[in-house]
Amino acid sequence: LYGAAQLARLNRIIALKDLGFTLQQVGAVLDEQVGPEELRGMLRLRRAELAEAAAAATARLARVEARLRSIESEGHMPADDVVIKTVPAVRVAELTGTAASYQPEDIGPVIGPLYERLFPLLEAAGVRPTGPGIARYEDEPGGGGIVVHAGVTVSGPVGAVGDTGVRVVELPAFEAAAIVHRGAMDDVLPAAHTLARWLEANG
Repeated sequence: LYGAAQLARLNRIIALKDLGFTLQQVGAVLDEQVGPEELRGMLRLRRAELAEAAAAATARLARVEARLRSIESEGHMPADDVVIKTVPAVRVAELTGTAASYQPEDIGPVIGPLYERLFPLLEAAGVRPTGPGIARYEDEPGGGGIVVHAGVTVSGPVGAVGDTGVRVVELPAFEAAAIVHRGAMDDVLPAAHTLARWLEANG
C-alpha cells in the first residue's frame, strides 16, 4: 500500500508524464525542486497547449473531411445546376477585411466576424437592411490576399456611415453564372468546383 506522501508523489509523476513533460522536468519534481504553486502553473500551461493543439487538429480534420467530400462529389453535381442570371444594381452597406485565400478555411474566419460587427453598427446608426446579405470577394491590389466584402442591402445614401467603418456602395447590374449552395461554408467546395468547371467549359 502507498502512504499519503507516496500517493501525492505518484500523482504528480503520472500527471506530468500524461501531459508530456520531459524526464528532466519530472526529475525536478521528484527532487522537490518544483513547489506546488509552480507545478500548478506548469500543468495549467500544458493544459492550454494541449487544448490549442486539439483545436488545431479538429480544424485540420474538418478541412480534410471537406476536401474528401469535394473529391468524392467531383463529376456528380450536374452542370445544369449553374444558371445565367441578370443581377440588378443594388446598394449595400458593407465592411471589408482581408483573407489569405479563397479557401473556406481562410474566408470563414474573416467574413463571420465582419457580419457580427456589421448589423449592430447599422442598428446603432439607424440604418435598416432592406434585403439579403451580399458577400463578395476580389483579389487584393498587389496580390497580397483576398478582399472580403460583407454587405447587406440598404436604401441609404452612398458614402460612409458615420465613423463606424461601414460604407454604403452602389453595385452595378451585371450578368452572372450562379449556383446555389445550401449548408456550411466548409461544404461549399463541391458547388464552387462545379461552377469553375462550367466557366472553363463555357467561357
